[in-house]
Amino acid sequence: MNVVQVATADTADFDAVMEELGRAAKAAAAELAYAPRTTKDTALKAAAGAIRRRSEEILAANDKDMAAAEAKGLTGALLDRLKLTPDRVDAMARGLDEIAALEDPIGQAIAAWEQPNGLKIERVRTPLGVIGVIYESRPNVTADAGALCLKAGNAAILRGGSESFHSSRAIGECLIDGLRQAGLPEAAIQLVPTADRAAVGRLLTMPNYVDVIVPRGGKSLIARVQDESKIPVFAHLDGICHVYVHEKADPAMAREIALNAKMRRTGICGAAETLLVDRSATDSHLKAIVGDLIEAGCEVRGDDGTQRLDPRVAAATEEDWETEYLDSIIAVKLVDGVDDAVAHIAAHGSHHTETIVTDDQAAADRFIQRLDSAIVMHNASTQFADGGEFGMGAEIGISTGKMHARGPVGVEQLTSFKYVVRGTGQTRP
Repeated sequence: MNVVQVATADTADFDAVMEELGRAAKAAAAELAYAPRTTKDTALKAAAGAIRRRSEEILAANDKDMAAAEAKGLTGALLDRLKLTPDRVDAMARGLDEIAALEDPIGQAIAAWEQPNGLKIERVRTPLGVIGVIYESRPNVTADAGALCLKAGNAAILRGGSESFHSSRAIGECLIDGLRQAGLPEAAIQLVPTADRAAVGRLLTMPNYVDVIVPRGGKSLIARVQDESKIPVFAHLDGICHVYVHEKADPAMAREIALNAKMRRTGICGAAETLLVDRSATDSHLKAIVGDLIEAGCEVRGDDGTQRLDPRVAAATEEDWETEYLDSIIAVKLVDGVDDAVAHIAAHGSHHTETIVTDDQAAADRFIQRLDSAIVMHNASTQFADGGEFGMGAEIGISTGKMHARGPVGVEQLTSFKYVVRGTGQTRP
């Protein structure tokens, strides 16, 4: 990968670089749209092999990013999102192999029917074209996003965060190696060659080259993208995820799910940020859950009823109900049944992921039916809010919007469709 050094002081030069990225991506997308599955899969498998071979290089690049991030004083949760380990690098490679094993969505007939006049009509999947992906500190997104776009026949322009600049470039080199080995255009996956924030603004104003923008990051990044983009956006808002423990939940299951949903990895968007518990289950369920969380190192901020259970619980404020901590902090509130839980989530949530823990099927059904979130679960940890865990190979992000894609954005969500109509000479009267 040839890294272009962008002189940010010279706006003309900067715009020229971004213009060239867009032009090259559009040309590559035209070729990818007709690339056979075997060629795309060859590129993905070769990229996976390159990641494994160059693992030490990737880890060395990540060490540079980690040192800079620690010097800047990033929080532990953000450092965890940024850090790569041998296992995480290997997981990236496995992810590419899993994406290669998925069915090719391009050319699939989503629906087919025949009209009374004999016209045969099919709705067929097609690529979106060029996808701009803007993300922050997680370098593995480089592999996931590039691979998913490629599998769906799209070219990708990737703009990672400044914190993961060296890591992302090392991973990007492996993706380019895969494209090269498969004989596909290297411009099919391009990384914006600067950490300058102006690159985001320029990418958002290139509708002649870019067809969709997928942002993945914090609230400020998403707000900026939505405010400035002249291109359709797959919105990924903050993950204010809820665990609701119903009075008829199995106590042991409730403890296990609540602890896992919060503490398995606090820095991912599927981590629970608010715990809701039926008031009638305060002593039978909540007391033990609060103890588990505190013993695991989690700060618990609760309402009056929760505070009375344990003197270590801090007082929650109204702001806590709408905060994505991405850290070992959770807000806890007592509610009066399913409808009260649903009302709280509707008022304070981000439409990301919610789960109910209960043995009462009617309560679970009511919770699922009445919540308008991208992912709604029953008796499962919110940490499963992940395209890989859904069997989709990987994801670019979780879309909380309602247009086109919702929930994990995987291969199928990165396609559009066209109608193919076949006749035998019909004319319209």
